[in-house]
Amino acid sequence: MAVGDELHVVFGTGAIGMALIEDLHAEGRRVRAVDRAGRADVPDGVEVVGGDATSEAFTKATCADASVVYFCLNPPYTSWPTLFPPLQAGVVAGAEAAGAKLVAIENTYMYGPTHGRPLTEDLPYEATTRKGRVRAQMTTDLMSAHEAGRVRVAIGRASDYFGPRGLLSAAGATVFYPAVAGKTTRLLGKPDMPHTYSYLPDIARGLAILGARDEALGRVWHLPSAETVTTRRFVEMIYEAAGQRPRISATPNVLVKLMGRRNPVVGEMVEMLYEFEEPFVVDHRRFDAAFGDHSTPLAEAIDTTVAWYQANPERPA
Repeated sequence: MAVGDELHVVFGTGAIGMALIEDLHAEGRRVRAVDRAGRADVPDGVEVVGGDATSEAFTKATCADASVVYFCLNPPYTSWPTLFPPLQAGVVAGAEAAGAKLVAIENTYMYGPTHGRPLTEDLPYEATTRKGRVRAQMTTDLMSAHEAGRVRVAIGRASDYFGPRGLLSAAGATVFYPAVAGKTTRLLGKPDMPHTYSYLPDIARGLAILGARDEALGRVWHLPSAETVTTRRFVEMIYEAAGQRPRISATPNVLVKLMGRRNPVVGEMVEMLYEFEEPFVVDHRRFDAAFGDHSTPLAEAIDTTVAWYQANPERPA
């Protein structure tokens, strides 16, 4: 089958899903985008389908002629334990019925605190947080489905992301909008700890490569990331790219916890604060050795992201 004839079905039209859709479309792939509403703003030629991904009847119909299926759905942060596993199960059923490869994007919550050790793919799953345990179980379910011969699976993992449309990340709107406006950016944890940040187009390229290469199947891969710097330096580079003087303030954990009592989303962040309290370096040498280094230099990625935020001003709350 010619490259342009293979159908790539992307479940999820959030920041990662949209970056992947654009990457696949630019490569000349036939793409079907799936979300609940079916109204995503996608490139011309991309099909959009709306429906409930927890419904196996829907996912099987949507994936019927797919060669590769990508799981990029992400439910509300406050609803992970109840919504995330059923969404994954529905997409697995669709890919299995189609005989398609399944590529899933994950974060790194399942590892738990690593006490400064670099994050590699062979770390044990020692998360004690609620969301970390959900992630660990979802990974186990995916690899069990692969080992049972139900569906061919490859998993790509990324750190906190940034990039065009990446509003909801820890390195998203709450960092970039203040920086481009010359206002103070308030950061979590200890800003002088090294922290890997993943660029959305690099995540997308990595997922597309996993979908194209059979040797990726049955394994977990840390996706390409630019060089790791401290969070403070990362944010300073954003201000510099925006032509602004850096204005950075660290938010005490006790204040975050107090805010979390009123704001459920902030409340869900509290258990993950450890990621910003210790060195958090994601090692992606396994991917580089197998598929080449596809990471964008950090300064270039920040320049592009700043330009996007400048072109898309912050909307009033």
